[in-house]
Amino acid sequence: MAIVVTMALSALTSCVSQAEPPHTLTPRHVRVIWHDDPATSAIVSWTTTEPGTKHLVKLRADGQEDWTSIESDRNEQFQGELGGDTVPYAHHTTLTDLQPATEYHVVCQTDDHPSREFYFITAPNDDRPISLLFGGDSRSGIDERQNVNRMMARMVAEQQVAERPPILALAHGGDFIRNGTALDQWLAWLDHHELTTGDDGRLLPIIPARGNHDMGPIFNQVFAFPERDENYYAVSLSSYVRLATLNTETSTAGDQRDWLADELAAERWNHRWYIAQYHKPAFPAVKIPSGALTNWVPLFEQYQVNMACEADGHVIKRTPPLKGTKVDPEGVVYIGEGGLGVGQRTPKTSRWYLQDTAEHCGSEHHLHLLTFRPERFDCRVVTMDGEVFDEFTLAPRTPPQVSARTPDAASVTN
Repeated sequence: MAIVVTMALSALTSCVSQAEPPHTLTPRHVRVIWHDDPATSAIVSWTTTEPGTKHLVKLRADGQEDWTSIESDRNEQFQGELGGDTVPYAHHTTLTDLQPATEYHVVCQTDDHPSREFYFITAPNDDRPISLLFGGDSRSGIDERQNVNRMMARMVAEQQVAERPPILALAHGGDFIRNGTALDQWLAWLDHHELTTGDDGRLLPIIPARGNHDMGPIFNQVFAFPERDENYYAVSLSSYVRLATLNTETSTAGDQRDWLADELAAERWNHRWYIAQYHKPAFPAVKIPSGALTNWVPLFEQYQVNMACEADGHVIKRTPPLKGTKVDPEGVVYIGEGGLGVGQRTPKTSRWYLQDTAEHCGSEHHLHLLTFRPERFDCRVVTMDGEVFDEFTLAPRTPPQVSARTPDAASVTN
């Protein structure tokens, strides 16, 4: 049960002197995870070295003085070994009944040890322009991973200062670390993910997909999924943008394909823009196609999905719109394939689906900045040095029965 408390901010955020090591119960790795309704809910997670006895999040909307204390709903020791070191604990608090497009301030606390004050912004539920970061494959290239994370924080801040469509979250296409059963690698990734937090405490929510290197139970512990969750789900980022996260590391047929068919039938034409993210590509620039080609692509084409965001190949890739094994202006654009630190490969641009866009493929660490507006959808590839490598625009689709809220068009322009 939530308890309303009022206290001075200094009392909330008082902590041990910076000259001393943090207490074993001081929260670290504070993060926000979205895999439900990001307009009205969020999961706030953190790590402690020792188990502690009481864990909570103090929450207030921007402009309010009173804080609400919400106890964590899941506390557990990570599954793994650390060679004699203490295995730390994960804590997750689910926040519900939030207001859309609202800045919420949070302080995580275990026993009497609070974190610093952070904040995040919920997704809107209206038609306003928004942006999303997409990338994958942060499993190696540790210095590069940290530099890309710093770039994310800068991009979020720059969008805000320039009053451009705000970056809501990071959609991560998987392969967070090299070995999903290695707890030390996950803890290092969590350390580095803190670099995505702005100097002002702005947290960048994460929407995670599982990659082939993310095997084992720790993925679900890090990202607050149920123990045996299959990790496919969909979230609405506004009233007109929806993102489906799929899992290429389990069967792409069967239950998952059925779920995708039902999801698209129910939600595709309720949203002007519909995109998907997953790890192993259907139209790879380096490797062989995954089961997504057989099981998901026909559904993407049937429901005129705007874009599929892929990872795993370690290159910059952009296909032309594809439909029925050919280039077609009414087809789906596939982008990727992972540049959040991992060493880059050379795209095989002689493949039929890359020949028309060969100049837009490359081998640099990168992020995709996706910006959604009512009249267009912009995709920009930003390299680690801040340069724009590629950019293009998509126009909205014409639904089977045109509604007033969805403009006519089905084209791709550079």
